[in-house]
Amino acid sequence: MRFLKILLKVLGVILLLIVALLACMLAPVDDTPYQQTSYYQDWKKSVNGLTATDTTRHSSLVTPNSFKVGWAKVNFTPKSPTPTAGYGVRRGALYKSVHDSIYVRAVVFDNGNTKAAMVVADLLILPPAVTEQVKTKLSATGIPFEQVYFGATHTHNSMGGWSGGIVGELFGGKFNPDNVTWVADAIVKAVTLAQKDLKPATVAYHQLADTAKVRNRAFDEGTIDPFVRTIQLVRSDGQKALICSYAAHSTITSSDNIVLSRDYPGVLVDSLEKGEANFAVFLSGAVGSMGPKVGVESDSDWVKVATEADSLESDVQKQLLQLKPFENPALRIETLTIPLREPNPRVTLGWRLRPWVFHWAFGDFPNYVKTLRIGNVLMVGFPCDFSGELVAEMSAYAEKKGLKLMVTSFNGGYIGYITPDKYYGRDTYETLTMNWFGPYNGAYFQEIVRDLVDKMS
Repeated sequence: MRFLKILLKVLGVILLLIVALLACMLAPVDDTPYQQTSYYQDWKKSVNGLTATDTTRHSSLVTPNSFKVGWAKVNFTPKSPTPTAGYGVRRGALYKSVHDSIYVRAVVFDNGNTKAAMVVADLLILPPAVTEQVKTKLSATGIPFEQVYFGATHTHNSMGGWSGGIVGELFGGKFNPDNVTWVADAIVKAVTLAQKDLKPATVAYHQLADTAKVRNRAFDEGTIDPFVRTIQLVRSDGQKALICSYAAHSTITSSDNIVLSRDYPGVLVDSLEKGEANFAVFLSGAVGSMGPKVGVESDSDWVKVATEADSLESDVQKQLLQLKPFENPALRIETLTIPLREPNPRVTLGWRLRPWVFHWAFGDFPNYVKTLRIGNVLMVGFPCDFSGELVAEMSAYAEKKGLKLMVTSFNGGYIGYITPDKYYGRDTYETLTMNWFGPYNGAYFQEIVRDLVDKMS
């Protein structure tokens, strides 16, 4: 009997400790409408501080040869195998061989009044740790962080080891600070080389729907963002660059094929540089919920990769026949902090981890929205997997303001997935596991885009 009393007391203490621990770690999901929050008011104050683009004044200052462009790429293939980032099932396994090298590609724009750079890396994301290091190192280039637009190809077969914390190491393998420096130095070198290559150029844009190569991988009833979006830069020396964006995830190379590769974006830019252009860049678009729809049956990943890339190259070829250069192309870039709800990573549909647990597991980095206007193209870069389902409404709004919208993901921060609010209550990977900052962010981020369109048009 005495033993039973002692056992019950011990179990009671253990139970109390468990309850106390859960109380420290868990809280109900915060479902306050975003318009009623302080972070929303902070955003409005920040964006209202921007002045609207004065296109009349801008055009009067631009001469025919004042818009200049330079570009460069830097091979940053690791000297020895690293973990591959993208598939958690690999558990940080090192890549076994180099199928194709990885690059940082930079394009620098200068119209005499404004200078901006675009940087795109063959990585899963542009890692926040890299971004923080690049902020300091960019001073050597004369182009500060606020004037650099970041992107990634989102290949799931590139180098990892660039993020600490439980979640970072789950998707990217064991953290190695040298990997962060390796990528950061390649970015700075690419921007430096691109600046040395500036020459007068024209700018043109076209978009073409390709519904055959992208699918909604999350929701059967969901929509897609089918557009191949292409910016063409033609310089006075006859050289041509193409900047392309598409929404399909770079996940054709399977998780059991552990090699270093750029997936289908690599084949696409290589093919464009052999035929349609001297230089090509691919930015991952609004890839949230968007997967590749490979139209070939094959046991070879590389056949599938080539099929996806060949189809997209064909789309670009069709676009080139319809491109018309912008007259006196505008150039403007802005970087704004995105105020957010406190972290709400959920363990169930109604319960979330407290912020301290999130920061311990995920890290704590600032996040930004970047917007770059080139001619009548407005690029908006978010620190997330941004859902392709959200793009159509925003594009229609931009169209009314005379702008073509190009939304891209992975701009140097990372806050998980941003999906339509109507799916928030569903128990899926994108809407529960990877939705880290609470409800209503679909509508909030769409409003962010509308606000930027108003200021940049």
